[in-house]
Amino acid sequence: MSLKDYQKEIIQNKRDHHFNTTNIETEFVLLYGEVSEAYRAYQQDDAVGDELADVAIYLLGIAEILGIDLEKEMIQKMAINKKRRYKRNTKGYVEKVDE
Repeated sequence: MSLKDYQKEIIQNKRDHHFNTTNIETEFVLLYGEVSEAYRAYQQDDAVGDELADVAIYLLGIAEILGIDLEKEMIQKMAINKKRRYKRNTKGYVEKVDE
């Protein structure tokens, strides 16, 4: 099953349960909340996998609402990132080297 298939399935499930499928601002806020829950689960050594699944579900739902093929976008972005070069600055942070 492709990510695009999952995107469609996620939206259908939201429709079936009368969840929001139109207000993108609400979806971003809910995604943010799910990321926060995942971080809390990680801190508490709890069910972080379950929470990360929620993050992925919300993210795929947003992509479908916006008409974005997230799998295609990820593949393109990974190819770009693979070619990028990074270095540590004097404070120890990783930063992109100008191309």
